[in-house]
Parts: sequence; structure tokens; C-alpha cells
Amino acid sequence: MTVPVTGAPGDVGTGHEARDRSATRGPSLVHASPHHTALERIRTIVVNEHEDLAQLVAARIANVIRERNAMGKPAVLGLATGSTPIGVYRELIRRHREERLSFANVVTFNLDEYYPMGPETIHSYHRFMWENLFDHVDVRPENVNIPRGDVPRDQVDAMCAEYEGKIRLAGGIDFQILGVGKTGHIGFNEPGSGVDSRTRLVHLDAVTRRDAAADFFGEEFVPKEAVTMGVATIMEAREIAILATGEHKAAIVRRAVEGEVSLSVAATFLQRHPNTTFYVDKAAGAALTRIATPWLIDEVDWTPDLMLRAVVWLSQQTGVAILKLTERDYAEHGMSSLVAARGSPGAVNGEVFNALGAKIRGKSKLPTNRRTICFSPHPDDDVISMGGILRKFVQNGNEMLVAYMTSGNIAVFDHDVRRYVDFLRRLATESGIGDKLVNALADRVNAFLESKDAGDVDIPEIQDIKRIIRESEAVAGIEVMGLTKENARFLNLPFYQTGKVKKDPIGPADVAIVRDLLNEFQPEIIFVAGDLSDPHGTHRMCKEAIDLALREITFPRPEVWLYRGAWQEWDVTDATWLVPMSQEELRLKIQAIFKHQSQKDSAPFPGQDDREFWQRVDARNKDTANLLDKLGLAEYFAMEAYVVE
Repeated sequence: MTVPVTGAPGDVGTGHEARDRSATRGPSLVHASPHHTALERIRTIVVNEHEDLAQLVAARIANVIRERNAMGKPAVLGLATGSTPIGVYRELIRRHREERLSFANVVTFNLDEYYPMGPETIHSYHRFMWENLFDHVDVRPENVNIPRGDVPRDQVDAMCAEYEGKIRLAGGIDFQILGVGKTGHIGFNEPGSGVDSRTRLVHLDAVTRRDAAADFFGEEFVPKEAVTMGVATIMEAREIAILATGEHKAAIVRRAVEGEVSLSVAATFLQRHPNTTFYVDKAAGAALTRIATPWLIDEVDWTPDLMLRAVVWLSQQTGVAILKLTERDYAEHGMSSLVAARGSPGAVNGEVFNALGAKIRGKSKLPTNRRTICFSPHPDDDVISMGGILRKFVQNGNEMLVAYMTSGNIAVFDHDVRRYVDFLRRLATESGIGDKLVNALADRVNAFLESKDAGDVDIPEIQDIKRIIRESEAVAGIEVMGLTKENARFLNLPFYQTGKVKKDPIGPADVAIVRDLLNEFQPEIIFVAGDLSDPHGTHRMCKEAIDLALREITFPRPEVWLYRGAWQEWDVTDATWLVPMSQEELRLKIQAIFKHQSQKDSAPFPGQDDREFWQRVDARNKDTANLLDKLGLAEYFAMEAYVVE
């Protein structure tokens, strides 16, 4: 789906981001009125795609390096870890390899490190930086500075003071990269951090630790402390780029950019910095006033899409059904120009009501006898996000294939492996079939699990067991929908097969597997996960593989239907189709989710939502239907939403 996105006229051209773009294509920016700057207290650039953000920031870093080196001085970079900056680092590596961008005269200082944490442990930021950047460029090891997480506690204060001294000796930081946490923390400056704070040992907020739980395979394994640069240290950087991606960051982006400066949200201190730019993708920028409700700050072109969004918003604000909205409702909410453009409130109300009604597609209005592939990033996304339409497509006689793109094996608890291995041992002993081989396998598995630390990569035998567990659950799930194991295809894309939370980039082998399946089956419709809030980006990476494969197919391009649901649902105004479900259909969908027993009760990677996946589905599908009811449309029990690209 193409969305017009923004950056004020002052954002594009006056900023450094436009100076140096990838040779392949320039980033796609979202354009907005200059009046929004009165609300936005940090210069904010919104890009259409996640990859565009990496291009912009990497281009600016490349310019800083070259500008400083041309002056005969080293470039001093402040660097961050986490999933968001990885794209920036990959683009810098590309520029080093293809454009001879040198890091030989670059000094780096990292924001933070967990405490206690050895530099070579799998979760250390020291290891993260070498694996994701330093090992791939010509930076000098002596120029790399990362707070130490392995010094004795009585030496931490001295280490922090020394770190501050090194930054001063280097002449200060020229360019600082930041991410932003859901609490608004920058670095590990949690709520309550003062504007005068310096590099120090801090206690981590419960939300921050929970955010990190997936990386550590459990919140109980996340360190309770960290060493971080302070707010004052960060604010002394000459230029700051703060990055955010995904719907789950939308609320904190708006709070940081448009809210008052507050001790409870450290990112708001950046409003006082003279040269800070917030770089966000369209999902993270969705709550900004200029994007969410632009009619409140300036004249707008009342396109059908914008009118739909505005009237639904107005209905929700007033608590009045669409067909009952009055001229006074429009006037009191800054929307008189819409009524003037269409002639009367009734004309506006009727047009929006009919547009929403036209989105509703029951079984009789859905495709029949079409070749269809459902691409499921993990072995449960199909039934979680589109179990309702999957059942309807089967009933409509469509030729269905469910393609599970990754094994999902890292999301299986070790205790499940022990249980299945115990089952195999008991079966072998009692049946007398292959008991020696089973016992040998069980001994290897149990011996490894006894010595395993949190986050260690499983041995191949355990990875295979976890993969098979999830494959069997996936087949059981689609059987509830009326399909069989013959309708399942397990692709096991290579990018996922690291055995770690961190995945490899999408490569030619991943694309080839998807392309070959497409060419073999030649679908007329494909379903693709459009969730951008997946905690580790697997959904986004799977979509990237599909998008690239679609460029290489040898048959007419199929329709692409994007689904959501595991983390967030499509808004009714964004959806192309709204597919109702009866009480029985929702019950079947939940039964299919229950077949994924390894994800039941307590999933390894639940994100920030305490509820089980079936509970999220139950609430989201009912909420979508309830919203339509409140807007004055027909009342349905539950509803799924889809966007057709």
C-alpha cells in the first residue's frame, strides 16, 4: 500500500539527509505543511520505508566522517545497539565496501552496556557492535570505546569517570545515534533521569527489562542494571539522530516530539538540543498530529481516503454514529471545510458510510476457485492473523497452500524438548523399536540442556526437535480449517537458521526459495504478513523476501493481501476488506490457535502484551466489529481486516 508521507519543507533540503543517497534510489519522504512545526518540538523526518531510514542516517554519518577527515580531524561517533540501528550499520558496511568509505580515522563511543556482562557473552553490546559493524569495516580497535560491563562493582564509578574523560579528550561526539524505548528512555536513561546526569550505573525499568526479555529467553535472565551515558553526555553531542520504527513506537514518538519536557520521558530533553533530528518510518510516525489529524493544523486536500479517516475520527470523538453527525459536530472539530467541499453534512456522512460498507466482504463476496498461497512467517501466524478468512477460502473451493517461511524453532521452550524426548524414550522402551538410537539421542539432548546457559545456541538435534514440534502443530492447526498436511509447505528460509534471536539479512538463497515456490504454484492471490511490530522483525524480513521474489516470477503478478493480528490489527480506515466472522467461526479460529501448544499459556516471545495470542485475537476481532457497530454500520460478532497492495 502506498501512503503519502512527510517531512516539512524545512526537513527536506535543509537537512543533511538529502546530500548523499544510495546509488540505487533515494529515500521516499512524507511531505507535510510547515505549520506542523509549531507542534513538533524536535525536527522530525518521516519516511515511507524502514530501509529509507537507514539510507538517510548512514548518508549523514558518511558525510560527517568525510567532512571531519577533510579538516584533518577524526570523526567521533556515538553509537547505539538494538534492532533499529542494524539497518544503518549494514548500509555503512555497504558504503565501506562499495564506495570506499573509510573508518580508519573514526573514533566511536557506545551508549551503554548491561551490567554485569562479559564482553564475549552472547548478549553483550560489545559483541553486538563487533558482529554488526566493526568486524566489517577498517576501524582501528584502539579507537573503539564501549562501556565495560565486567569491572568489579567497586570500580564502576571510576570506569564511568574514565569514559567521560575519553569523550572529552576526543573533542566530544560529532554525531550521536539514539534509539528510543517505550518509556522514552535514551540510552538506559530511564524515567527520572536528570538532565545533568553523566555516565553511570543505573537500575533498569521493568518495561525496559521486559522489552529485552525475548533476547534473553526470559525476563528472569535480563540484567537488572546497566552502564549508560547520561543525558548531559548525550546532549553535548554536536548532532543527534534519534531513530524509531514500528507501530509500537508511535505513541512515544508523539510524546517525545510534541509533548512537554519531562523527567519521566528522557527523550523530551532532546527538544532543548539545537541539532537533533528524529528519523521515523511511517508506522512509528503514525500518531503525529500532522499524519493522524492533519486537518487540525492546516488546510488539507480532502481526498476520499483522508475524508474517510477524518469522519471516522470525528464519530469516535463525539460518540455519534456517522449518519447522525451534524454540521455543528464538524464545525467544533475543525472540519467545516469538508462540509463545504461536499455541500452538506449528509453528503459527507453518506459517502463515508457507503465507503465503509463497501469494504465488508462475507463468504459470498470473497474469491472462489483461485490458486492461493498464505505466507506465514512463523508456524502460527496463519491461524492467529487470518484463521477466519482461511476457513472461508477453503469453503469457497480455493486451491490453498500455506507456506511456513521459518521454522520458529527458537520460540520453543527447552522443557517442551525434554517432554518430547521423554515421550520418545518411553515409546522406544515399551515398543522395543530403536531404543538404542532414541536413548543415545535423549542422552545428548539432556546433557546439553543441563549445561545450557540462557541464550546459548542449541545443538542441531535440539533445533531439529523444536522445528518438528512447530511443524506438527502447524499441520494440526490448518486441519481445523479444513486443510491437510498436503496443503502445508515448510520453507525453512536460511536467514532464520542462526539458532539465535539475531537473524541474518535476507539473501539470494531466501529469495530463490520463495521465487521457486511462486513459479511452481503460480498463485492468483497471496496473503503476506503486514505486521511491523513483530519484536524481532521476522515478519518484515519475510515480506522483504516475498517482495524481492515477486520481481523475478515468470507469471502474472498475483494480488497481495496483507494481514495483521498477532501484534496489532489494521485500522478500519486503512483496510481494503473487512471480513466478518460468526461466533462459530471465531471459535474454530481459536481452536486452531490452541493446536500450537508450544506457544500456549506462556509464549517465549509475547512482546508487550500480557495476553495469550488467542486472547489477543478474540479481543481484536471483536473490537473491529464493535467499532463498525458504533460507527452505525451492521453489527457483526467479529471481524478480520486486510489491505490489498
